[in-house]
Amino acid sequence: MRKYYIHIPILLIYSRLLFSIIILLLSFIQPEHFRPIINTLLIIGLISDVFDGIIARKLNVSTVKLRRMDSFIDQIFWLSALAGAYVICGTFFKENAFLLVALLGAEALTYLISYLKFRKEVATHAILSKVWTLTILGTLVQVISTCDSSWLFMTCFYIGMITRMEIIAILLIIRKWENDVPSFYHAILIRQGKPIKRNKMFNG
Repeated sequence: MRKYYIHIPILLIYSRLLFSIIILLLSFIQPEHFRPIINTLLIIGLISDVFDGIIARKLNVSTVKLRRMDSFIDQIFWLSALAGAYVICGTFFKENAFLLVALLGAEALTYLISYLKFRKEVATHAILSKVWTLTILGTLVQVISTCDSSWLFMTCFYIGMITRMEIIAILLIIRKWENDVPSFYHAILIRQGKPIKRNKMFNG
């Protein structure tokens, strides 16, 4: 039976790719009750993101390749959600264009630095970034539901900028590409050649 179980993390990862397509279609077509359906897919997508790693580690199939694929599809999922929210509530994005461009620019910078230094994408999966993901979810759900967000969006923006700066610092500190670096502090330990402890629930 185990040979079937080992495919669960991959199925959970690819489920977010399917959700991305559905979210974009619903955003453009806008059938009845499309908003709660999209928000439900966002919540399920986040839950799948949490459990794919936990299950992969439990089954001892958490490879670097799997973690890189997880990061790549995560980007597609959240960018699709962002694009869908823009289609539904374009006014909100126009009113907050400067902050959104700054945040997306900081995200793009992390990938640029990673590719220039390591020729690989970012897959640090830092713990603070997971907190940011929760604020992203909350903000998108609120925007899609009401086309508005105030303090929640600002919380998401500031946490996002802090976590992007942490990832940039991690990338600059470590000498070779690493996946699952929990924090800036752990990056320093890695550079010093010291072993680090990773949370079994959230890191490989």
